[in-house]
Amino acid sequence: MCRIILASASLRRKELLKQLIGNNFEVCVSSYGESHIPGLMPEELLLRHSLEKARDVAKLFDSGIIIAADTSVLCKGEVLGKPHTAERAKEMLDKISGKTVQVVTGLTVLDLDGGEEISEYEVTDVRMKEMSEKEIEAYVRTGEPLDKAGAFGIQDRGAVLVERVEGDFFNVVGLPLFRLGRILEKFGVSIFGEN
Repeated sequence: MCRIILASASLRRKELLKQLIGNNFEVCVSSYGESHIPGLMPEELLLRHSLEKARDVAKLFDSGIIIAADTSVLCKGEVLGKPHTAERAKEMLDKISGKTVQVVTGLTVLDLDGGEEISEYEVTDVRMKEMSEKEIEAYVRTGEPLDKAGAFGIQDRGAVLVERVEGDFFNVVGLPLFRLGRILEKFGVSIFGEN
C-alpha cells in the first residue's frame, strides 16, 4: 500500500480514517491558517481550506497520498464554526434549536506520485431537536460543544440533540467516508486490501 498522510489534528478524523483503511497512514498537521475569503460560497471556502491544507502538508513529502478536510455547519446560509467559548456555544445552540442545518465538508485527496488532486464537498442535512435553555446550558457545561463546528458533537452526548440525519453520517463527524473511499479507489487504494 502506498504512503497515506492525514493532514489533520482531529482525533475524530483519525478514528474514521482508521475505520476505513486500518492503521496504514500517518498524521501530519497542516500549518495552513484558515481565514475567511470574501466572495466565496461556504462550500467553495471549505474546498479551498481543504486544498490548501493538503498542499501545505504535501511540501513535506516526496511521495504518497495526502488527505485533508475542513468541516463547518451552515444554518440558513450562515457558517457556524467552533464556538471556543461557552457564551458563543449557547448562542449557536439556540440558533440551531429545532432547525435543519447542513454539515458541509470540503475534502481534498492529493496524489503526489501521480501529480493529481481531487477536491469535492459533501453536504448532510441534520435535524436538531427543539432545545430548552436548561438543556443548552447543561450541554455547554460538559465542555463538549466548545471545539465542535456548530457547537454539537453527534458522536458524543450531543447525539441526543439530533432528531434525524439525511446523508452521510460520517460527514457530520468530520470525514465523509463514502466519498473518500471512492476517491481513494480512483488513486488505486483498495479499501478492502486487494492492492
